[in-house]
Amino acid sequence: MTFYHIDAFTDTLFAGNPAAVCPLDSWLPTELMQQIAAENNLAETAFLVPRADEPGHYDIRWFTPAAEIDLCGHATLASAHVLWRHREVGGEVLTFHSQSGPLPVRREASGRLTLDFPSRPPQELPAHPTGLADGLRATPLQVLAARDVVALFGSVAQVQALRPDFTRLLDVEYLGVIATAPGPEGIDFVSRFFGPRVGVNEDPVTGSAHSTLIPYWAARLGKTELRARQVSPRGGDLWCRLRGERVDISGYAVTYAVGELLL
Repeated sequence: MTFYHIDAFTDTLFAGNPAAVCPLDSWLPTELMQQIAAENNLAETAFLVPRADEPGHYDIRWFTPAAEIDLCGHATLASAHVLWRHREVGGEVLTFHSQSGPLPVRREASGRLTLDFPSRPPQELPAHPTGLADGLRATPLQVLAARDVVALFGSVAQVQALRPDFTRLLDVEYLGVIATAPGPEGIDFVSRFFGPRVGVNEDPVTGSAHSTLIPYWAARLGKTELRARQVSPRGGDLWCRLRGERVDISGYAVTYAVGELLL
């Protein structure tokens, strides 16, 4: 079985977020897909199956090393890159059908790929979730939540300086923890993402987190087009747009490896 190792949300190797992509003819057992994801030991492994009689449409599932999740940006971007770059699929739009509904991806003239994702605006929480401040070893200015909890800080330096206690972050009863702050000149906002509850202590570049970050920062900054940067050690850049109940999340992808799984 052929698999692809793709660095997403970057145009250079050894940056962005690595994902494994496994195109299939039909679904493998869920337990086996979880075992493959654990063996790959990347933030996400995507499995995709083409829909019969629907060219350009694929069912997609994503697995961290520890769990299946409902939405993943970088592995969807990587999957589109694989289909266009390596599998010779035609067309300018691909549609992935997922637990979170249809997710179109389109090719831009710039070479970037654009994800069409649901908007998930966060709501302010009246109290900090148990374990958040202790887990981050820092007290955020504001805490909000959608699927993930969002911890707002005042500067890029504060977000970069976070050295979480991941054992304590396990007490935070959300899928992940997003730390965010206003960006430096030319960047509207920055973020980091911590997901120990799903087996990923720090995710290098988290497309799905921007389903929540984009509506928050668009409202705060009064603009619908934004530049974002995830300031993890690997780092990654995202071009973002709010479109009502949907968001556009754009980035580049590059291939690191193509190989075979001997199952």
